[in-house]
Order: sequence, then C-alpha cells, then structure tokens
Amino acid sequence: MLKCVTLKEEQIRDVSKQLEITKETINALRKDLSKTKEYTSQILSQITEDFCCMKEYIERQEENTLMFIEQEQRAARQKIAQTIHQLCVEKYKLIDIKAQMEKGLESDEMEWQNSNLLERGGGSSSTMHKFTIDEKFNVVRSAVGDLKRKLEILLLEEYPQQFPPAQSPDLHQETSVCSLSSESAAKSPEPSISSQFCRWADNVTFDLTTAYDRLAITAQNRKVMVSSNPTYYEPSLKRFCISQVLCSQGFSTGCHYWEVITKDSDGWAVGVARGTIGRRDRLGRTENSWCVEWVGPQKQLSAWHKNQETLLRNDKPLKVGVFLELQKTVSFYAITDREMLLHTFEINTSNPLYPAFWLYSLDKNGSLTINHINRK
Repeated sequence: MLKCVTLKEEQIRDVSKQLEITKETINALRKDLSKTKEYTSQILSQITEDFCCMKEYIERQEENTLMFIEQEQRAARQKIAQTIHQLCVEKYKLIDIKAQMEKGLESDEMEWQNSNLLERGGGSSSTMHKFTIDEKFNVVRSAVGDLKRKLEILLLEEYPQQFPPAQSPDLHQETSVCSLSSESAAKSPEPSISSQFCRWADNVTFDLTTAYDRLAITAQNRKVMVSSNPTYYEPSLKRFCISQVLCSQGFSTGCHYWEVITKDSDGWAVGVARGTIGRRDRLGRTENSWCVEWVGPQKQLSAWHKNQETLLRNDKPLKVGVFLELQKTVSFYAITDREMLLHTFEINTSNPLYPAFWLYSLDKNGSLTINHINRK
C-alpha cells in the first residue's frame, strides 16, 4: 500500500513538473510572440520608409527630367524667336534693295551697300537651319526607357527571387491535386516534364525589332509582358502596330519544337507566322499565320487560321508546346503531367515560319515566357 502511494506521488510530481515546464514554455512563447510583433512592426516601418525613399528618388528624377525638358523648350523657342526677328530685319532690307534695283537707282556707292546687304542676306541663310531639340529629347527619352526596362527586370524578376520560400500557415495541411480549382491551378508553378519532342527543341527568343511598343521584352529576350507605358525601341519597319511579337529565329526546313509558359496571362495566342505578316494583322486571321488562342473573359480556347475559328473543348493550358514540321503540319499541345494534343494544322509553304505571339488586354500586366528546354 505504501509503495502504491509513493508511486502515485512520483507520478503526480512528474505531471506537475511537466505542467510547470509547459506553463514556462507557453509564457516564453507569448514573450516571443510579443517580441515578434514588435520586431515585425519595426521591420514594416523600416521597409515603408525605404520604399518612400525610393519613390522620392524616382519622383525627384522625374521632376529634374521634366524641368530639363521645359528649359530646353524655352531656350529653343527663344532662339527661334531671335532668329525670326533677325530674318525679318534682313527681309525688309532685301525688299528695299529689290525696290531700288527695279527703279534703276544704282550708283557705285549703292552697289557697294547692296552687295554688303546681299552678302549678309546670303549669309543669313546659314541661320535658317531647323532649330530642333529632337536629338536632346531622344537622348533623354532613351535614358528613361533604359531605366524603365532595368527597373522592370529588377522589380519583376530579380527582386522577388531574393525572397525566401513562404511558410504555410498550417505545416500539416495536405492538399489533394485533384481538389485544386481552375483558378488555383493557374497560380500553381508551371508543370515540367521530359517532352518527347526534346530532341527537336530550339532555343527561340523574342525579336525586339517586331515587338509592339506596349510590350516589354526581358529575361534575355525570353519573356514578353504588357507594359503600362510605351517601351522606347529603335525605329523598325518590322514593328507590329498591335499587341504582337515574333521570334528572331525563322525555320524553312525540318522539325522544330518550343514551349511557352502561358499561366501568367489572361488572354494570349501562340502560333507561327510568315515574316511577311502585316504589321496590323492579328495572328490566325490571315492566310500566313496559324495559332491557338485563349481569351480569359470568354474562357474559350480556340484554333485560328485564315480568320476561321475552331472551338477546342479544353481548359486554359498553363504551358503550350508547339511542334512544327515544315511543309507538313504544326501541332499545339497542352503540357501538364503529359502532352495533350490541342489542334493540328496542315501547312504547305516554302517560306520561313517564325514563332509568333499575341497578348490580350493591354490594361493588365500579363506575360508569356519561353520555356528553356534541353535537347536530349
């Protein structure tokens, strides 16, 4: 009996000890939580202050740039006004010379004066050059465009990659792949598989000379995204006047394959086109272009050629594979855990074909990314 009491007392002491440890742990965690809140508040304040400083830097540079443009404009206007005044004075002098010459009132002295005036008048033509500030403004515009492209690359690509992986609120939560909705699937990482077409893979890149000026090209010319402001590209006769871009690589013979990540755009078209496609011709609406197209608001996937639409009974692909067999077919695949054929066009052309792309809705920052594939 005494032993039983002693054993129970020991058990009670053990439980009491564990209870005390648990209480101490709870108190310590509460202190840690309080410190975490305080530290988080400090970090938030510091980050907010840092972003405010960065905004201030940009606003200051914007103010200085606009001030420079205004000053150059005023200086140019003043110079032009001065030149106009000088030319008007010379014009009236030339009118007088002409009138005197017509009256035949010329003498040696008058001839000398007239010759001086004519020399000055002839010299004045050198001042009649076009006073333009285009050159200076183009330098400023190019500098601003270059800064914008660098900021887009830094803020949209490099900066987010520095973040550590986000921790899930529930570490024990399990999610079934089958239970994912179409919206959550669109936000999930793009699928990656070993394609049966890898041996024909080509490393295609976007052609800056064809990109519409509201499309920004980044990531070593592998990503195209809608820009809220015009991108200042070099002038090019090949540039599209609508939201489209071609790749630099064109193919005339053989088999070729490439993949495009489409999950980050609400509306797009992926296809091929001849280099002679009109700069205002939308992909798939002409005889010399073929594509599959997803338009988000209608939630419709279609195939297009010669302005003929073929409705496809499929959800939005997160990645599209394009297999081109010249002078035979071009096939489009939805790339998931397997390759699912979307549509095949028969093609019969000896002209080079280029990977071609269209982006829907210039109000949204949608993007398409060419997926890098290793040949096997």
